[in-house]
Amino acid sequence: MTSSSSFSQDSKRFAHSHPEGFRADALMEEDVAWSHEIDGERDGDQFDRSDRAALRRVVGLSTELEDVTEVEYRQLRLERVVLVGVWTSGTVQDAENSLAELAALAETAGALVLDGVTQRRDKPDAATYIGSGKAEELRDIVVETGADTVICDGELSPGQLIHLEDVVKVKVIDRTALILDIFAQHAKSREGKAQVALAQMQYMLPRLRGWGQSLSRQMGGGKGGGLATRGPGETKIETDRRRIREKMAKMRREIAEMKTGREIKRQERKRHKVPSVAIAGYTNAGKSSLLNRLTGAGVLVENALFATLDPTVRRAETPSGRLYTLADTVGFVRHLPHHLVEAFRSTMEEVGESDLILHVVDGSHPFPEEQLAAVREVVRDVGATDVPEIVVINKADAADPLTLQRLLRVEKRSIAVSARTGQGIEELLALIDNELPRPSVEIEALVPYTHGKLVARAHDEGEVISEEHTPEGTLLKVRVHEELAAELTPYVPAPAL
Repeated sequence: MTSSSSFSQDSKRFAHSHPEGFRADALMEEDVAWSHEIDGERDGDQFDRSDRAALRRVVGLSTELEDVTEVEYRQLRLERVVLVGVWTSGTVQDAENSLAELAALAETAGALVLDGVTQRRDKPDAATYIGSGKAEELRDIVVETGADTVICDGELSPGQLIHLEDVVKVKVIDRTALILDIFAQHAKSREGKAQVALAQMQYMLPRLRGWGQSLSRQMGGGKGGGLATRGPGETKIETDRRRIREKMAKMRREIAEMKTGREIKRQERKRHKVPSVAIAGYTNAGKSSLLNRLTGAGVLVENALFATLDPTVRRAETPSGRLYTLADTVGFVRHLPHHLVEAFRSTMEEVGESDLILHVVDGSHPFPEEQLAAVREVVRDVGATDVPEIVVINKADAADPLTLQRLLRVEKRSIAVSARTGQGIEELLALIDNELPRPSVEIEALVPYTHGKLVARAHDEGEVISEEHTPEGTLLKVRVHEELAAELTPYVPAPAL
């Protein structure tokens, strides 16, 4: 992070040293003229004129290495980036938190964050996102820090990308492109790679650009061959768009075929009446750690955003012996690109088809309520609002006790755990056992020993209340679903006379 002061502070110093000139400039525009007698009585926070228009340096975002010797051990040259955000609503803290999350995303993608600035505006500029004047100031920051990339905290239109690049003279990407790049790095399975590729092509289709001769017309085809007689054909950029659309159609067909395989597995679990639990939550909240703690799945755990991308389904057992499946889903983030929501909709259906959602939230995060709201917004998008939810406040060992108390008080169905130390895991398992749907029919049957498969199914698909081995067979008192109850009905003992 550079140590230069903000533009607003420079303006204030100038006002102090040249009060007459500064006041005269302000009075040139009557609607911005300010007096203590009139404006000092206004209600609410009033932003200083220079603060409203300035780019604010956000302290604490730089990840530049201090020790040069550490660079020698890096195999790849990291991109040097400057972050820029437009602050349209909320407090200064909200804007800085959003930029801090963008810095974490940039580091996850392998970039080196040099500086970060925010600008107060009513809405982003339609041409350059931050306005032409501030784009020039951003260019000075890029030159000062030696950056080669600018990352904007928002989704930029194709025109905004082109115009901002023309001013700052370095590559410009937005938050959506950054998240897509992280997903492309972390996707391992065939389905995950296909979903990321589809999302990338959806994002790139309206942003294709031609350079030099690549925009020239291709030759049209004449009826008799040889020289073209129909005039100009399609441009190179139109050809690229057509090819991308063809690839997108192919990707959608492949993803639909993969979805069929997952639906067959899901139907098989439903046929055997195996309850399913989905782990959902903000990225880096500890979902994979919780899955490993509950099932010993051995999923990759790393302190990074979107460390695990591909969904994992594991078999688990409640303390009372009931079997269920536990699915780890992709992590969510604020302003998750709609391209990803559409591409990963088939994967996110695991949440909508589950019987219970474990909503994992990072208890050590400064603003866990914002994480909860962001995840629930995506859950609504995939149509999983009717599924029961348990809020699992993870990292309780590192969380502020007051934050834990606040969350436990606000979220009625919540529990504090630590996947790292095992704190609260036993209580969570008991809570899952109570919340999972129970079989609807309670029945007592004397099953002959020649029909041991029924006894095994009662253990796998139902809830065994009592079991006794008698000379005639196995006397079971179980709670099962209707189909299995119908098969056990012939073995119900006749009532004693």
